[in-house]
Amino acid sequence: MTATTKSFPYEDPENNFNTDVINNDNDDGNIPSNQANYLENLEAEYNQYKYSEFEPINSNNHYNNNGSISNNIQNFSTNVEPHVSKLNDINYEKINNKKFQNTIIFKNNYNNQVIPEYNEALVTEEEYFNHALKNYFTLKSVGDYIKSLFPIIHWLPHYNFVWLSQDLIAGITVGCVLVPQSMSYAQLATLPPQYGLYSSFIGAFIYSLFATSKDVCIGPVAVMSLETAKVIAKVSEKYPDGSIDAAVIASTLALLCGIISLGIGLLRLGFLVELISLNAVAGFMTGSALNIISGQVPSLMGYSKKVNTRESTYRVIIKSLKRLPDTKLDAIFGLIPMFILYFWKWWCNSMGLKLIDKYYSKNSKQYYFWKKFYFYAQACRNAFVIIVFTAISWRITHGKPSNDRPIQILGEVPSGLHNITTIKVPDGLMKNIAPELPASIIVLLLEHIAIAKSFGRVNDYKIVPDQELVAIGVTNLIGTVFHAYPATGSFSRSALKAKCNVKTPLSGIFSGTCVIIAIYCLTGAFCYIPKATLSGVIIHAVSDLVATYTTTWNFYKMNPTDFVCFLVTVFITVFSSIENGIYFAVCWSCAILLYKVAFPSGQFLGRVEIAEVINANIIPNDSVTISSDEISEEDEKQEDFNGTKKPRKFSKTKIYEKNSTSFSTGSMDNLFSKKIIYHTKWVPIDHKYTKELNGELQILPPPPGVIVYRLNDSYTYINCSKHYDTIFDKVKKVTRPGKLLHHKRKSDRPWNNPGEWEAPRFLSKLFKGNKNYTNDLENNSLQNSETKRDERPLLKIVCLDFSQVSQVDATAIQSLIDLRKAINTYADRQVEFHFTGIISPWIKRSLNKFGFGDVNETYSDESIISGHVSYHLAKVPNDLESGYEVRAATGTNLPFFHIDIPDFNKWVL
Repeated sequence: MTATTKSFPYEDPENNFNTDVINNDNDDGNIPSNQANYLENLEAEYNQYKYSEFEPINSNNHYNNNGSISNNIQNFSTNVEPHVSKLNDINYEKINNKKFQNTIIFKNNYNNQVIPEYNEALVTEEEYFNHALKNYFTLKSVGDYIKSLFPIIHWLPHYNFVWLSQDLIAGITVGCVLVPQSMSYAQLATLPPQYGLYSSFIGAFIYSLFATSKDVCIGPVAVMSLETAKVIAKVSEKYPDGSIDAAVIASTLALLCGIISLGIGLLRLGFLVELISLNAVAGFMTGSALNIISGQVPSLMGYSKKVNTRESTYRVIIKSLKRLPDTKLDAIFGLIPMFILYFWKWWCNSMGLKLIDKYYSKNSKQYYFWKKFYFYAQACRNAFVIIVFTAISWRITHGKPSNDRPIQILGEVPSGLHNITTIKVPDGLMKNIAPELPASIIVLLLEHIAIAKSFGRVNDYKIVPDQELVAIGVTNLIGTVFHAYPATGSFSRSALKAKCNVKTPLSGIFSGTCVIIAIYCLTGAFCYIPKATLSGVIIHAVSDLVATYTTTWNFYKMNPTDFVCFLVTVFITVFSSIENGIYFAVCWSCAILLYKVAFPSGQFLGRVEIAEVINANIIPNDSVTISSDEISEEDEKQEDFNGTKKPRKFSKTKIYEKNSTSFSTGSMDNLFSKKIIYHTKWVPIDHKYTKELNGELQILPPPPGVIVYRLNDSYTYINCSKHYDTIFDKVKKVTRPGKLLHHKRKSDRPWNNPGEWEAPRFLSKLFKGNKNYTNDLENNSLQNSETKRDERPLLKIVCLDFSQVSQVDATAIQSLIDLRKAINTYADRQVEFHFTGIISPWIKRSLNKFGFGDVNETYSDESIISGHVSYHLAKVPNDLESGYEVRAATGTNLPFFHIDIPDFNKWVL
């Protein structure tokens, strides 16, 4: 008997064209049923695909007489002379100038589409070093780095008398505020008042030499003082014998904060501060301000010893309210000064200015005088209140022992600077402080950088965060010699300096001088300052840190998630602790950043024709439908030298108004003064949510067999799996598999795609007597035996828009390789992978090293791009008259890399 043979070609997963031959050598000449069914299914599959395999997508494709697709792509060589015969339709000039050698200048329109060759080389490690690193390894860069550590050398040679006068006024004004505030904040840090003065003058002196901000004032601040008090309390618990003094703990904390800040600044790692968002900073600042205010109420009312102010804010508030019956005379020295301060602020900032505007002309001398008067009166309000109530306190407490004093006063303040020497840290103290160090560092750095950036934006100058960290580090390191505790930028004093029209950071010298004068000359008077008055000053100063309703609502308008972060941070700070609020703010900022990277919002793109219209007349209709019935055939056929249609010239056109039954006929020139040129723009198909363009526009999908996908972030190990699943799921949804083998036997079906459930045969025997059931089984079996036609197209092209991808890594490239393999296996063919808008040469290098971008036998041979090789040209003017230079925009050796998404609708696929 002769062998029965059935064969037909197909594509295997590796894209090698083989012949599947099934032989049957039965003696009886009959084909076994299992092989007959197999051949039947293969035949059905072949019949379905043989006509659609090379079916063109674009109806405008041109074919030769023999039915094959015409190919008008010509090989072009930059050496033109041997190929003159091939370019008969082109008028060109070969340029002898060395600058324009191997370049063709096209003068007229031409029919043949040719482009100059450009072989793009991949980036090398040497190029990267020369481009990005070489400048950092020169003597000049070392000198620039050293000079950047001392910004004063850039502006000090230009110092003049006008700057000196403005800095002197600003420095003295800030000094008058700095003295009482520093003693108040030292009380907040549970330290004697002189330590606040020590921190104030050394911060003002040192910061002037290293600052890049003219407005920031370094010294004790409320939030850092509160954090210092918490560190002192927690570390003191580990020394129950009291062997470690609170001042030593505070100075050691300043030493550690200074070392870390200086290290971060010298290594130029200031960008780490940017990981914490503005709303997170505002959240813990507001929560800390509420904590400070609630903690000062017991001292304000005179029963501070009966309330533990180191507990959570809500507990302090509850206990303070319970202790109201224990209020003492101190309340008069606290509430009245606080009321005077708020009234004074309101009058000088609001009511007084309104009266000036009402009764005086803005050009008069009186107007100028009262403006200045209210400004300096506003700056001196703290000093005035403390002087007045200190005098009253001296009158009622002078000469009385501490037990007989009707109010609590500050007590003795040593005069002058004592024990100026390097700090001696007891053994084990740094180890005990270390657990509390992260929160202190975050508060120290964030508050300062946020304030410096804020005033830099307002007053139009740029600060250098790395150098600001160096300034903070050096200030706190040198401050330990004078037993200072951690100091950072103060918002209230910085705002005062800015309003004084300060010119340079040198104003800090004058502020520090005011503090030294106070240390040597006024300490005797400081002894009688009421503690309740200092608490009132603290509450008044700290209340400015509480975010206003406008700020809170702006967070919601900018981003609802930032609004949630702000509120949650405030609640954690109030109901737990400042440290937990800080840690939550940091974790939230990092989590949001990680979430956006790990769950990218990649988008599938469609196409729309858009045009730019300049100086257009806006009509009150939502849309206008233009009938092209009256467009002349001559205009319709006009094409430019690239084969694309020229702008249509409308003569008289019917214009239909949306939602209207009437229409008008008129000249198109009445609507558009210039010709409109439309081009293809690729936009998200789901554009109604993204608002990238008019939501009522209908987006055309890519041609059948083409998928265009935009990656909206870096393509890295965090998100590559997400992109893989998104793209491959889309491929399986909109395209059909390359092989459609119908498996009748259940054992032949893959476990992950078994198809519809079918009843076992024993059930059919069990219900054999039921004719209806038997008929249903037969009908289902007949229906399943017929191979249904899948109308979905074959996948031809996957285009990935990399215009927003700044970096890739090894995991992402491997994921892309796996995606290519899976897609080729699914489509049973080589699928074209096109990339557009690659902005990094290293991304292009990584892709090309693994078979993307160029023509190769393994993944993308010449057969799959036959008839639709796409390149982009760039046209620029040259030195010749009435000529221009045409060059390839991207490498002709990398036809799968494009500068923009191609117009796939014009391709012959």
